[in-house]
Amino acid sequence: MFDLIVSGATLTDGRRGMDIAVLDGKIAAVEPGITAPATRRIDAAGHLVSPPFVDCHFHMDATLSLGMPRMNQSGTLLEGIALWGELKPQLTHDGLVERALRYCDLAVSQGLLAIRSHVDISDPRLLTVEAMLDVRERVKPYLDLQLVAFPQDGYFRSDGAIAALTRALDMGVDVVGGIPHFERTMADGAASVAALCRIAAERGLPVDMHCDESDDPLSRHVETLAAETVRHGLQGRVAGSHLTSMHSMDTYYVSKLIPLMHEADLQVIANPLINITLQGRHDGYPKRRGQTRVPELMAAGLNVAFGHDCVMDPWYSLGSGDMLEVASMGLHVGQMTSRDGIRACFDAVTVNAARAMGLTEYGIAPGHRADMVILQATDPIEAIRLRATRLAVVRGGTVISETPARRSALSLPGRPATVDPAEYAPKSD
Repeated sequence: MFDLIVSGATLTDGRRGMDIAVLDGKIAAVEPGITAPATRRIDAAGHLVSPPFVDCHFHMDATLSLGMPRMNQSGTLLEGIALWGELKPQLTHDGLVERALRYCDLAVSQGLLAIRSHVDISDPRLLTVEAMLDVRERVKPYLDLQLVAFPQDGYFRSDGAIAALTRALDMGVDVVGGIPHFERTMADGAASVAALCRIAAERGLPVDMHCDESDDPLSRHVETLAAETVRHGLQGRVAGSHLTSMHSMDTYYVSKLIPLMHEADLQVIANPLINITLQGRHDGYPKRRGQTRVPELMAAGLNVAFGHDCVMDPWYSLGSGDMLEVASMGLHVGQMTSRDGIRACFDAVTVNAARAMGLTEYGIAPGHRADMVILQATDPIEAIRLRATRLAVVRGGTVISETPARRSALSLPGRPATVDPAEYAPKSD
């Protein structure tokens, strides 16, 4: 007797007619024609069953704070940072927790079951850290939440940030963060990378740095990040987030940089919605897109993931927790419209993002945790194209969210009809 069987599933690797059997929170079998009894059986009816979406770059302490205390009028990164600075003295523990939990509810409904959130430690009260640790514990039954100690105002630039980061890690924050391009000088930025990687190595922690989130092609801290990763033996455990300056760098320098990143096995995290919104604000025409060189980095064998970054906060007034929207923006900005390119963007919000976070037992395979999403689509390409409805979200073998299939009933003269968006998909790939 299984606890759950999802039958007739199409998997992201193209296998069709597969049954997924779940026992004691783990996937027990993935094969066609499982006839054993189950406490609950769900007919996927050919729909896509995917591992859950993963957001490996987010700011949960700021989410849903749009308009507090005012709006970002210029739409720039720097005004967003200044606005966040105005808001910090007004933050309360209860307010931070309430907004974060509301966002987690939204995330789960979208099939998003793992999030890495950067937590600002620049305020010596560490109110945000206390609140997000509270949230992490509350959502543990249904969502994996990793926290990054993030010195938003600069590790060296902000008074007290060095001590605050140490305290945050002592309190149980999971990842060492940084923002070298926001230090006072390039030298200070490089020194911060070295210091933070050393701390991570000493504590046995991963690293995730906001790195070169700038239109300045001379912002090259990722080079230092790669070197310090190798120096401290942190290969595979260090992420460079944003890396938008690579979009503006000359190709000759990038031809040197990418092999260094590959040697360090850097995890690359682009944030398409935010990168296309915040970068290029000072350009005339033509305007730069800002997103890092996603296709080239993927082609070089680096693990490239996409994050949502912001939802309704000082930097971004939109967002819905939909990682398919993130994937769609990433493929449009990166011009990755080939069939393989679109699939790669689906991977960027699932398997690649899970790898960037170091998640284990992730994926639709025997022995893995029974986390999955049933999508109203028949393949990853269609899922992105349609922003597919999440018909069911499963966590540890338990259905925790269900949404009716999307169909439109038309009442047209002489043509009564029901429209299912999936009917417009190509018949063959």
